[in-house]
Amino acid sequence: MTLKTASALTLAVLATLAGWGTAFAQTETPAEAQAPAPAAAAPTPDYTLSYNIGVVTDYRYRGISQSRLKPALQGGVDFAHKSGFYLGAWASTIKWIKDAGATNGSAELDLYGGYKGEIAKDFTFDVGYLRYQYVDNTLGDVPGFGNANTDELYGALTWGIVTVKYSDSVSNLFGTLNSKNSGYLDVSANVDLGNGWSVVPHVGHQMVKNNGALSYTDYALTLGKDFGRGLSATLAVVGTDASKTLYVTPDGKFTGKTALVLGAKYTF
Repeated sequence: MTLKTASALTLAVLATLAGWGTAFAQTETPAEAQAPAPAAAAPTPDYTLSYNIGVVTDYRYRGISQSRLKPALQGGVDFAHKSGFYLGAWASTIKWIKDAGATNGSAELDLYGGYKGEIAKDFTFDVGYLRYQYVDNTLGDVPGFGNANTDELYGALTWGIVTVKYSDSVSNLFGTLNSKNSGYLDVSANVDLGNGWSVVPHVGHQMVKNNGALSYTDYALTLGKDFGRGLSATLAVVGTDASKTLYVTPDGKFTGKTALVLGAKYTF
């Protein structure tokens, strides 16, 4: 082989290797270009709509049993817009209206709406209206009572885990005559324990206008567990210092007594 021939052969080999390198470079570039881009954060929906159904061993409201110290079936629907406006409806079986002597009144339907907003970091407000509708109730036919349906305006401030809320009745309160502008002050905290566990201490005071004997203070300590997939449960110690002669069942049981209350709810 002459030097000229060897040089030509060397150039041919180098050219071939260069071609392979170009080919490899070309096959790598499209693969890199096709690599999936990082997923973009999901946009905030304009609104949310949720439903819930649950059961409790005793329906307590502001510490007083609404179900004669017995279980109640409950459920509701909630609409919330990203602007802060919200609407909802919630219902429960009850017994207290018939226990007072009325012929009708076995269901409670609450209708509410309001607006939530942020004042500063970790400082929010909530204002709204709540209608307690006791379906077809005849409490007004019972001497000494008016219609059970009640309207309230409320406002709340939350700072961190602590919420202070005040509700004012713009009608008579739950059928009590001459009780318009009764007020309820509620102070609570929502403590996140991690792993879906929470504890909520609460104290409240119900002032019944022109009916001081019906006024009382209530308290509760609620342990909650979120199991995921919409299922949650609560265990609460609930009690009051209400009158043991005025807040009683027909058979004389105190409806504001301290008791354990278990609840379960499914939200979807």
